[in-house]
Amino acid sequence: MKKLICMIYALCAVVGMEAKENFDNPDTIVVARDGTGRFRNVAEAIEVCRAFMDYHKVIYVKKGIYKEKLTVPQWLTNIEICGEDRDNTIITWDDHANIYLPEIGKGMGTFRTYTLRIGGSHITLKNITIENNSARLGQAVALHTEGDCLLFVNCRFLGHQDTIYTGNASTRLYFSGCYIEGTTDFIFGPSTAWFENCDIYCKANSYITAASTPKEVTYGYIFNNCRITTAPDVTKVYLGRPWRDYGYTLFMNCQLPQQIRPEGWHHWREEAKQTARYMEYNNQGEGAATGKRATWSKQLTKKEAQKITVANVFARNDNWTPLP
Repeated sequence: MKKLICMIYALCAVVGMEAKENFDNPDTIVVARDGTGRFRNVAEAIEVCRAFMDYHKVIYVKKGIYKEKLTVPQWLTNIEICGEDRDNTIITWDDHANIYLPEIGKGMGTFRTYTLRIGGSHITLKNITIENNSARLGQAVALHTEGDCLLFVNCRFLGHQDTIYTGNASTRLYFSGCYIEGTTDFIFGPSTAWFENCDIYCKANSYITAASTPKEVTYGYIFNNCRITTAPDVTKVYLGRPWRDYGYTLFMNCQLPQQIRPEGWHHWREEAKQTARYMEYNNQGEGAATGKRATWSKQLTKKEAQKITVANVFARNDNWTPLP
């Protein structure tokens, strides 16, 4: 019996290896819930991708609702997950922080709640929706990032509290033309992330960002040419509060509605006033008035703002840039 079990495991390993080898090429993999693609689930397509690929591999996801809790592991690179239609290609899950886990004797906590966790680097998402569909019962992450050089183009990220968690201080993320919604601290974490031409929708009287940028990291969250809007019943929104000391957030050239609090920012802890790096430049709209802004925040000069470029923010020794 033991010998038979070993033979079965060996056969499964060979089959799995052959499956991956069959997809060891730059051809596009098609996923479709209706069975018209090679796979019916995104997880299956991710599974057959070879580790540390040096070519660009597209996983094309046809319209549909994919109820999956997904991980792109650390050893996968150069993958693009591209939806057929942004609003109708949806990956969704519904974990939240207060779901009780018997094996640990408490709630699962924020960092296990993700719908999609990206551990690999040089990963691209396009034209797709990532949703945490949990009820408002606690923190519930839609997108959790750990990899470097991540690109998000024309995507939607839907949730309530903690929609996007940028979980690694040494990583760079670029969001272009995306829609992001949430209630409290719905963009949070230590990474360097640039949001270009994005729509930020606030669903509650609360805080948009909660950066935890480490002291030694030069840049945190930068919102450029973005638009902030709110649900009809929302009356007061803060641009951000520092989850940790030295949190960095900059809004520049953005449209800010009247619902933005006059002081703009919240300190969370009194001592954070001494370290938080909160800035604005050339914002427009009823919520952009600077006269009553928190005294510990800063309005950049034109000369200072000119230094805030994608190239400077993402500068490393690898010359990575998300721009064409």
